[in-house]
Amino acid sequence: MDDFSRSWTALRAAVAGLADEDFARPSGCAGWLVRDLVCHLVIDAQDVLITLATPAETAPTRDAATYWEVADTPPTGEDPLDALTVRLAAAYGDPALLTFHLDDVGAAAGRAAVLAEPGGRVGTRGEVLTVADYLSAYVVEWTLHHLDLVAHLPHAPRPPAEGLAAARGLLERIAGAPFPAPMSDTDALLVGTGRRAPSPAERAALTEAGVRIPLSLG
Repeated sequence: MDDFSRSWTALRAAVAGLADEDFARPSGCAGWLVRDLVCHLVIDAQDVLITLATPAETAPTRDAATYWEVADTPPTGEDPLDALTVRLAAAYGDPALLTFHLDDVGAAAGRAAVLAEPGGRVGTRGEVLTVADYLSAYVVEWTLHHLDLVAHLPHAPRPPAEGLAAARGLLERIAGAPFPAPMSDTDALLVGTGRRAPSPAERAALTEAGVRIPLSLG
């Protein structure tokens, strides 16, 4: 719960600190500008609110790691839903409107997460998770998208160390093996999810560790 709040607060603060011209810069998500990524975060925040307001009575069917659907190739930005996000982001026009919407919905999602009972069960995407597992899964979402946000913005603040470590730990669970210890948490997340190509030395170390990459999470 703390990692969720810490990561989400840091990501929203990073968006709030952007200059208007930053919204037209590329993000770390293929085919998306920063404004498109911020629009996606609004949709994410709505999803969190919807899920936390959808209690379930049956036993959990997924946990924080198995919540994710894993593909072998990173997204290209050509998926119809990705394209819809781009059109929706463009419709905002003024970046201030987009920032306001994220702050409004994002703050509500953050409050809902704090108020939720960790042991409660919620339904999403046809599956059931505990609240704690659902919010833990979103630490990965927030942390990866924070890295995407700042990919071409060297002045913007980076994700908190605690969120990076928690996201790496969950990605290692998804991978079924730990990433090589010399890799930083940031490098493990970027390389592990296909956001950056590994160096020859990193690829050799990953192969030796039995880690198959990329792990594209959806």
